Amino acid sequence: MKSRILMGLAILLAATTAASAQAPKTVKIGVLNDQSGAYADMGGVGSVIAAQLAIEDSGLKQKGWTIDVLSADHQNKADIAANVARGWFDVDGVDMITDVTNSAAALAVNQITRDKNKVMLASGPATSDLTGKACSPNTVHWTSDTWAFAHGTGQAIVKTGGDTWFFLTADYAFGQALERDTADVVEKNGGKVVGRVRVPLGTSDFSSFLVQAQGSKAKIVGLANSGADTTNSIKQAAEFGIVAGGQNLAGLLIYISDVNSMGLPVAQGLILTSPFYWDMNDKTRAFSQRFAEKMRGAKPTMVQAGVYSATLNYLKTVADLGDAKDGRKVVDAMKAKPIKDPLFGEGRIRADGRKIHDMYLFEVKKPAESKAPWDYYKLRATIPAEEAFRPLSQSECALLKS
Repeated sequence: MKSRILMGLAILLAATTAASAQAPKTVKIGVLNDQSGAYADMGGVGSVIAAQLAIEDSGLKQKGWTIDVLSADHQNKADIAANVARGWFDVDGVDMITDVTNSAAALAVNQITRDKNKVMLASGPATSDLTGKACSPNTVHWTSDTWAFAHGTGQAIVKTGGDTWFFLTADYAFGQALERDTADVVEKNGGKVVGRVRVPLGTSDFSSFLVQAQGSKAKIVGLANSGADTTNSIKQAAEFGIVAGGQNLAGLLIYISDVNSMGLPVAQGLILTSPFYWDMNDKTRAFSQRFAEKMRGAKPTMVQAGVYSATLNYLKTVADLGDAKDGRKVVDAMKAKPIKDPLFGEGRIRADGRKIHDMYLFEVKKPAESKAPWDYYKLRATIPAEEAFRPLSQSECALLKS
């Protein structure tokens, strides 16, 4: 009797082990962003394409993994983003959410991701609070942030004489953080903020706000906004003769999709900070060509490049671990090793969740300097990774104090 029981247990153990060995390796990825509003061009469907290209390049499907991509439009509303994230995690079994353009939406999803022990790889949102007071062991802020934009573009402008500023600010978490971080740079470098105005997201008529900026006599009108809000404010500023009247515009967060929308006659001379430009080297050009073939010729923005980069590195880590279900374990493993990225170069993920890499200061070309479609930028300076982002010692991240 005893021998039969032992034999039965042995058979059961063998069957369980075999079943475990043959269990399908699955990953579900959610691309959550604005697909119909002011930020659709910089992320949108292009971010979904970028994630799919990363899956293709990971090689995991050829090794028997099942990898699915879901996507949703949060309409730039934090409550919709939160509801989608909960549904994805609780019902659909999503393991990782990426992009999450719009800082208010990202802050909401950030907390849910932590509560559910999943992963968020943020490419689109810019608020530096994601690696500050709102930091999480389950989130990596991948592409850039308001601190980097402020210290890249803002500092360069102040040092070349732009020492009085008026801010035209998108009235939600991102715009407020960008204004805060840039104002800090201006004042620390001897400049002065002479005024500010808050503008609702998606505003189509900037006339009343531009009149206030014009009346301030500030040398620099700082645009603490993004996407269609930036392009609309720049186009309307030209109509008001702001630059012709002696003031200069500082687009603190400019995407290549914005430049394409405005055209070089309007955008020429703008200074901007970015970790990615499609024409940097052979690897960025090769990726961008594949991307453009699926996007009717459009080249990738930094956000879309960040989605590709984050997703590819995530999948490499999941493959090493053999499982994607413990979100914090995956993020810890991503932090444990350097990252060599085909689009962003060498980098690493810090303890506060900030992925660091070189940033670049670009100037938009004059029409006569552009030799082909999307040939828009010329490099002014490289900002080394360790200087490009807020020092770890200055982070408010609670993880560093625990």
